[in-house]
Amino acid sequence: MAHTLGRINKGSPSLPPVQSTMSSLRFISAEVLVSYPHVAVESLKNVAYNLYPLLFKASYLREQAEVTRAVLGCWPLEEFRLNVLLGPSADHPEDLRDRACKTCLEACVRGLADHALQGRSRRLQRADLSGIRDVQVQRCPCGKALGRWGRTELLARMCCQLQAELCAIRRPIEVCIDLFVTEGNFDIVMQALRPAGLAPLQMHCPSLRADSLSPVQLLQVLGLARPGELRKLEVVHNVRLHAGHVQQLLTQVGFPHLTSLTLPTKAFDAPFTCVPTSEGEDCLLASIARELSRMTQLVELSVAFSTVTGKIQTLLGPLRTPLRMLDLANCALNREDMTFLADCTHASHLEVLDLSGHNLLHLYPSSFLKLLRQAAQTLRVLTLEECGITDSHVGMMILGLGSCHQLQEFKFTGNPLSASALKRLFSALCELPELRCIEFPVPKECYPEGAAYPQDELAMSKFDQQKYAMIAEELRAVLLHANREDIRTSTPLFGGFDPEVYETSNELGAFLLQAFKTALENFSRALKQVE
Repeated sequence: MAHTLGRINKGSPSLPPVQSTMSSLRFISAEVLVSYPHVAVESLKNVAYNLYPLLFKASYLREQAEVTRAVLGCWPLEEFRLNVLLGPSADHPEDLRDRACKTCLEACVRGLADHALQGRSRRLQRADLSGIRDVQVQRCPCGKALGRWGRTELLARMCCQLQAELCAIRRPIEVCIDLFVTEGNFDIVMQALRPAGLAPLQMHCPSLRADSLSPVQLLQVLGLARPGELRKLEVVHNVRLHAGHVQQLLTQVGFPHLTSLTLPTKAFDAPFTCVPTSEGEDCLLASIARELSRMTQLVELSVAFSTVTGKIQTLLGPLRTPLRMLDLANCALNREDMTFLADCTHASHLEVLDLSGHNLLHLYPSSFLKLLRQAAQTLRVLTLEECGITDSHVGMMILGLGSCHQLQEFKFTGNPLSASALKRLFSALCELPELRCIEFPVPKECYPEGAAYPQDELAMSKFDQQKYAMIAEELRAVLLHANREDIRTSTPLFGGFDPEVYETSNELGAFLLQAFKTALENFSRALKQVE
């Protein structure tokens, strides 16, 4: 590389600006080299194999797509792992895994395609493009992101394009990607997953997110996505599943290595054709629980907005592995459910817990406080949005949180708390050494007197912003007085940024409009039949 740098004349661009994190001389040299794309590409054949990772990260950092593509095109190692290459290293401590740069990621996929077409001369066997973190604001020079859905479509189209190439392929390159499938890219993904013959690039997915698909389409894509390799499955929003579909999914497909499962709204509702037993037993849910118990690596389960009143023991009791993440938001839990949660094996292993939408401190205070005590040694993230927590509950809340010394995030928006109650709670939260994030509600003084809770979106957005700003500053002063400026505070009225929803918002909107139209047509047809 030093020989190559000597070819760059004095009229070259200045060295890259000094980073806040110190880079090694090797990495600085790599940055200078990639600043001359033509020279860098010509020099690759003279570069030592162990310097390719440096050149790749430098080209990604400087958004030199031509170099990125060339580096991948002649990658000399058997494995390429994007998240490792972009992560912190001794040569360059900066973490670039949150840069879903459209220009660079397109160059990566094109480089893989170039490499795959080299035939016998290539060495690369496996490329892992998973692990990119999608964020709201891109830090890359172009500022354009390629989200998870876009990355899925890009790779799927490239796979299909290469399938059409008439070339001799001895062994395909396995390409791992976090798959995101919707109605909009379903056909191209299915084609990529089901090649007619031996394909140059072979898609593998450690995680899969599905939205805006029919149950039949979901089963089809899962059948081709090598479910035996799947570690994380998210079925969300507009995939209309009922308990019969979930049972079919788990029994027919099977996910032996699944660690994380998310199911959509109403996933445990019984189908219309289901006849309850005389004893009132939910046979479908019991069958689903048996299938979940076969997933011996399952540690994360999200079933928010599914009605499971009185059925939590049936669902979670058979699980063989203690859960580390559990989302039961708006699941209509009752006293029996809360009692089981407080006493079950999972409680002492929970790291992330969401019980939003339940009046815990009003209806089940003892069970809830016991649950917090059980989870105190492991709990990192606690979400209690719209739980009816009032000023009178703050004392109990402080008591429950006092032993949660591992807590890093506490989210409790949508609760009717006054400014004085929030200050008292903030003072107690300052005592939690690991806490770094608080999401708190708009103080109730900022709303018209007598405002009802829980609030709809319109009512939630109509508050006195000047008064809110003043109270927020007072709360910040509480943290500063306790030397806890390391704690971030915010009031996200409509939830946090969801990159997948943001990326596919147009398609989701069209899907919802079509669903609404279909519902109206069915309603109109039913009225005519009655008449």
